[in-house]
Formats: sequence, C-alpha cells, structure tokens
Amino acid sequence: MSDAPINQSVERAVRLLGFFSTEDPELTLHQLTERLGTSRATTHRYAMALRRVGLLRYESATGVYSLGPRIVELAATALSGLRIIRIAGPHMERLAAELNETVVLSIWDGESPIVVRVADNTDRLVHIVVRTGSRLERRTSAQGKAFLGFAGDGAELDAKELERIVRTRIAINTQTNDGIRAIATPVFQDREVIATMAVVGTIANLPDRETAPLATRLRAAAEQLSAELGFLIDDERSSA
Repeated sequence: MSDAPINQSVERAVRLLGFFSTEDPELTLHQLTERLGTSRATTHRYAMALRRVGLLRYESATGVYSLGPRIVELAATALSGLRIIRIAGPHMERLAAELNETVVLSIWDGESPIVVRVADNTDRLVHIVVRTGSRLERRTSAQGKAFLGFAGDGAELDAKELERIVRTRIAINTQTNDGIRAIATPVFQDREVIATMAVVGTIANLPDRETAPLATRLRAAAEQLSAELGFLIDDERSSA
C-alpha cells in the first residue's frame, strides 16, 4: 500500500501549524480552511487531531484556534539542541561577571529576534529580567537592528544608522520610556550571522556610544564566540 496519503496528511498538518504567526496568533476554522485549500470537514479533522496531541488549542467562546502548549515544549527541545546555545554559555557568563550586567543571546526566527539564552550575573540594585523565549522588536531592538544590518537588506533601517552598524558591528536599541538600553553585536558562523549577543541594562549604566569600552568588550566577546564557531573576523572589520 502506498504511503502517499500519510505523507500528505503530515504535510497538511505542518502547513496548518505554519499559518499561525505573531501577526495571526489566532485563526478561525474558516480562515484555516481557506489557507489550507481543503474542505471545511477535512480542515476540522486536522485541527481535532492536532488538538488531541496539544499542538493546537481551541477557544470555544470566541471560536478561534491558537498554538497549543506542546509547541512550547517542542520549541524548548529544539533550542536546547542548537550548538551555539551550548557554546555561547561560558562566553556570556564571563562577560556578565566582568560587566555586572545581563547578557542575552538571540537568534532570528524569520520574523524577529528570539531570546534563547540569558546570563544574569548581576547584583545591581536595579535588576533587568530578560526571559528566554521572549520575542524582540525587529526594527527598534538592538538585536533586531543587528540582524537587519547584517542578515537582511538593511532597507528597514535608516541609511546612516545602517552604515554605522555595519562599520562598528554595534547596534543600540531605539530609546524607550522604560529606561532600558540594549547594545548588541552579531555572532557569525560560515560567513553568516546566526545570532546576536547583547548587554542589557539601564540607561544610567549602559552608554549610547558604539565606541564605548563596554561596546568594545561586547564585540570582542562575540568575536571569540564566532571564532569558536569557525568564523574568522577579517582584519578590516576588526579594525573598524
């Protein structure tokens, strides 16, 4: 017996899960049916199967579906297997202890940066808490700017800011009213940006200059991590 129907079922189930995003965290059965391109009854069968295993959740009061708790467990398992998360740990811990600030590692999920590891080695009176799994703004966060500057086309950034980020390999978050500042730098592997390392603290403790000693130390730590991942920063960039 051919296994094509089974493969098609798996493909459709994965496609259905992929319809959910930060822009569309909740979808109705009608919306899922339209996007999947099947009958309402077929879409409902897939949705019911995914609900049974915890991959989808249904809110009867509003009639919408959203991703289920099992997705979070699978995401955590996937992240724990990423080589960079394991290798980055010692680099982040050393930097956090040296600067007495929170150090954050983020990866790009296709839409925005996601925090995957935090080194929180600080005894400051004002304590900045960053949670693993947090999604950051793509245009205003320091991590988002670093990704857009090196992994994107840079069109979403101001031209002068883009030039400064590429030249210094340092990005600083857009000023907000919460008094928190983040300074980020890219981490490379195989000539590509695979993550960002950032220092997060208050505006009173973190400078807003790419040439500040703290930014230089952050960049050096990221270069050491990149080198361990097999990437050699060229002389031109290192001297920027």
